[in-house]
Amino acid sequence: MDIKTASSLQRLRLVSAPEAVSFLLLLVCSVLKRTTEFNAVPVMGAIHGILFILYVLFWLDAWNRTKWNFMTAALYFVLSVLPFGGFFAERKLKREAENAVIASRARREGTVNA
Repeated sequence: MDIKTASSLQRLRLVSAPEAVSFLLLLVCSVLKRTTEFNAVPVMGAIHGILFILYVLFWLDAWNRTKWNFMTAALYFVLSVLPFGGFFAERKLKREAENAVIASRARREGTVNA
């Protein structure tokens, strides 16, 4: 794995948890808007919108660089639209990046011919 691929996975990983938190906060704000006079939906909506757009851009970049198959790419996209999915995506991306680093080091040291 080259440095650009690793950094694209890292960017996607770093934006996935904040995107998930913003989605949950937006859901809470939506409930509060309907049950109280508190209305933070416009602000949280904008924050979540920006984070979601970043997630999609980073997802496209990671898909392009890692050459994921369609099912893997679709899984990461579906996780972005589920309320707790961003947390699962972050954990899965962390494992994938660690495995790629281990494989890259093994290839460099000549331990594995992959």
